[in-house]
Amino acid sequence: MADPKRYRPKFGIDIRINPDVPKKAKKKVERCSAPGCVGEAETRVPKSRDKMEERVWLCRAHLKVHNESWDFFAGMSDDDIQRYCVESLTGHRPTWPLGKRAAGDKARPDPVWNYHVQDGNAAFEGSTEAPVKPRQSHLTKGQLDALAILNLEEIATSLEVRARYKELVKRFHPDANGGDRSTEDRLRAVIKAYGHLRDTGFVRKAS
Repeated sequence: MADPKRYRPKFGIDIRINPDVPKKAKKKVERCSAPGCVGEAETRVPKSRDKMEERVWLCRAHLKVHNESWDFFAGMSDDDIQRYCVESLTGHRPTWPLGKRAAGDKARPDPVWNYHVQDGNAAFEGSTEAPVKPRQSHLTKGQLDALAILNLEEIATSLEVRARYKELVKRFHPDANGGDRSTEDRLRAVIKAYGHLRDTGFVRKAS
């Protein structure tokens, strides 16, 4: 029998300021899957690098142990790590070039920079002070920019660059941060910077 005191909206929409809140279903308690542990689990973690879709429940204590020992890139060479990171940007799906469109765009002059400034107040004329000569560097601007992204000096060695690259990839990669994708832009910049240093010969291949 229906409750005569129960509110029934005339048009099927409850417009009350404090509507009746339905009772929430009791949350299922998961138990830690670590051998011999019966504690309440807090989150799920992947079994291994090769089985990312298969996850197990862990309590807070065993989750801490798992995070401290987890090394997603263990046993992988520098080339394997870079290849994996590049492929992960497209979800490890195959990609194809878009043709020569980019090359055609570079061949056309940019109209934005085709102008002449009328300097009536001589604001841009040369200063009477002797100019300060910048410190000469044997590196290109691209190499200096890449080193800055990796937070390294221009005197950094190939070994230091590879070590910093591994460190930053582990820090910013989503798979090493529980799926958090907020640092993907930083990861792309690190991969691009390291790739530029390798392509230009600054970083020698490990023997």
